[in-house]
Amino acid sequence: MKQYVFGHQNPDTDAIVAAIAFSYLQNQRGYDTQAVSLGEAGPETVFALNYFHTDAPKVITNAKPDVDSVMLVDHNEFQQSVADIEELEITHVVDHHRIANFNTNSPLYYMAKPVGCTSTILTQMFIREEVKIPKEIAGLMMSAIISDTLLLKSPTTTEEDKLALKALAEIAGVNYEEYGIEMLKAGTNVDSKSDKELIDADAKSFDLNGNNVRIDQINVVDFNDVTKRKDDLMAEMQKEAQSENYDLFVVMVTDVLNSNSKMIVYGDKANEAAAAFNANLDNDMVDLPGIVSRKKQVVPALTDALK
Repeated sequence: MKQYVFGHQNPDTDAIVAAIAFSYLQNQRGYDTQAVSLGEAGPETVFALNYFHTDAPKVITNAKPDVDSVMLVDHNEFQQSVADIEELEITHVVDHHRIANFNTNSPLYYMAKPVGCTSTILTQMFIREEVKIPKEIAGLMMSAIISDTLLLKSPTTTEEDKLALKALAEIAGVNYEEYGIEMLKAGTNVDSKSDKELIDADAKSFDLNGNNVRIDQINVVDFNDVTKRKDDLMAEMQKEAQSENYDLFVVMVTDVLNSNSKMIVYGDKANEAAAAFNANLDNDMVDLPGIVSRKKQVVPALTDALK
């Protein structure tokens, strides 16, 4: 029985790479799987795919009628998954995020660890299963770890991520520091994107204590690349928040080289969002020095603030 393997909507590098890697691993173990994606690959991911001569997975919006069961990577929350997720059997999950809004009718394989990247967990699974990692997949998994940990600078980084990155870089035959800077820079070209593309490109929805919260993250090497467009972005955020009933819409703008962020905030809970970081709103923006992780720094702070 064929199964799809995919990451979250608006996929980042780890979501796409983890699907490719886990599908390969499972096929070596006798499953019949295909890696797919719930959105087009962004510039950073395209850079990695091209560098390691790999085609982007097919993009889907629904899994049925092609398959009846699926494997999830890099997410578990249903609002971040495929549109018909509640109609599907989930047999496997490999993830490094919180577990929320998730339930199944049958037992399943569930692997979750508090590490910086799903591809770190998958590296350990390859080793444990004694399955050789192909050079191209090793390079892609290395890219995912670089992306999720901002070249090991993010507070989500663990010793396990560091070990996995070095092992993968050796298999891929790449200097991960030089490659990583080029890859991260490739993902920061925002001038070619529309305002809507910017606020949606890496956005995830969360239920935070009954509040419908949307959090987008944009990586840059110069804050001004995004902040100069703040008013236009706010107009798009307002439009989307009203159509999707978001109580709070946050756009994190992250300087990937200096590990700082600014936050553009829209919604009824804007002041609470600022207070979560002991800050005040200044022209709909909040400075977030030293904050780069949506998962470990922003979501927990907003969860506490929105109780």
